[in-house]
Amino acid sequence: MSTETETPAPRRRLWPALLPLMVFMALAGLFLLQLLSGRDASVVPSALIGAEAPATNLPPLDNSPLPGIDSASFEGQVTLVNVWASWCVPCRQEHPYLMALAEDGRVTIAGINYKDRPENARRFLGELGNPFDAIGVDGSGRTAIDWGVYGVPETFLVGRDGTIVYKHVGPFTAASFREELVPAIEAALAAE
Repeated sequence: MSTETETPAPRRRLWPALLPLMVFMALAGLFLLQLLSGRDASVVPSALIGAEAPATNLPPLDNSPLPGIDSASFEGQVTLVNVWASWCVPCRQEHPYLMALAEDGRVTIAGINYKDRPENARRFLGELGNPFDAIGVDGSGRTAIDWGVYGVPETFLVGRDGTIVYKHVGPFTAASFREELVPAIEAALAAE
């Protein structure tokens, strides 16, 4: 007989080994819920909707007959502010919609030329046409940050009272132009 008592082998705890798997499964479930929610991931909410448009004072594009942007000059009118650059391929895609809006003439169109070379911006407008009533140069990108821009193109609609009433991220398509922008413009024009 042995006087030694056998000690049971230490039990391995299973949960620390399963913890990474459980975390992965929880994250995968969240991602799946987001995918199946039907929410449009391209819609980026803006904290500026309903807020006063940022005070903007940008110099004009070099060798352009158009003025720069001074947000005070747009008071009392509906203004579309489009952030664009010549190096931006989606900006080329949406440009015909801005040209159509310029022909309409009901809104002032202000362009913020974002981190671009003046000669390239002028060439872009020379090739595609100029829909803008004013173009301000944002060489540092600071003004775009004030407007909450994530990337180009982005477009804001500012009502007569100076508040941002609509924001569109990315280039306009025929559907977004017809179904989102035009109704937003009409509502802003109808507002007193």
